[in-house]
Amino acid sequence: MEFATLLFERRERVAHVTLNRPDRLNALSLQLVEDLRAAAVAIDADPQIRAVLLTGAGRAFSSGADLMRDDFLQASQGSIGASIGASMRRHFNPMVSAWYDLSVPVVVAVNGVAAGAGMSLALAGDIVLAARSATFLQLFAPKLGLMPDLGSTFHLPRLIGTARAKGLTLLGDALSAADAVQWGLIWACIDDGALLDQASGLARRLADGPTQAFKHIKKTFNQQPEPTLSDQLVLEAVAQSELADTRDFAEGVQAFRGKRAPRFSGE
Repeated sequence: MEFATLLFERRERVAHVTLNRPDRLNALSLQLVEDLRAAAVAIDADPQIRAVLLTGAGRAFSSGADLMRDDFLQASQGSIGASIGASMRRHFNPMVSAWYDLSVPVVVAVNGVAAGAGMSLALAGDIVLAARSATFLQLFAPKLGLMPDLGSTFHLPRLIGTARAKGLTLLGDALSAADAVQWGLIWACIDDGALLDQASGLARRLADGPTQAFKHIKKTFNQQPEPTLSDQLVLEAVAQSELADTRDFAEGVQAFRGKRAPRFSGE
């Protein structure tokens, strides 16, 4: 199976999916988002696939949404905020829901940075391994004047508690792979050179396991108390639509593209 921005290969009973925009640090363009969604559909439709390994090509897992392009920053109708909200509801949210709802176990191997929406995508997996050099970043607010999305507001407080979730998202400080393990955000921190081998071995182990039991375990654990992930995705899209129409977001995008620190006005 071929995709424009993904490498997809089924090796026996494991689907190996690799984000393949290394020149852009695997930033999430609309094409990559749609390819990820299509890959999830293909995985669920293939009874031979019993586990998934998701990783990124090159030196990053994913640097987040691709703000160097205007795929979803141009307002086709109404404001930029309305356009971003529509993109989230039409493209981004269905993609991350599709990965979260996969019936088979998903192992995520985070190689390098997982920032913003890239971090959210990683957290949609079931068992997350990270290279020792990897970092996790929530830069929505301090860099762009936005709030976390693609489910981070759902996952973070449940995994690491509200205090740490607020600290990560308000301050935007980098979280090392070692600290991510200590905090309970991910399963394990692996030496860089051994990451893919260990992740592949773990995926094969899951593929050889009791698939029906795993499906029920995932379904049961994913029955979270209110708000559900779907509820939280709706709230994120509404808030992000409003924030994307602020002057701070416009300044954040210009600063990002100009590779300088943003000068927020609070408006």
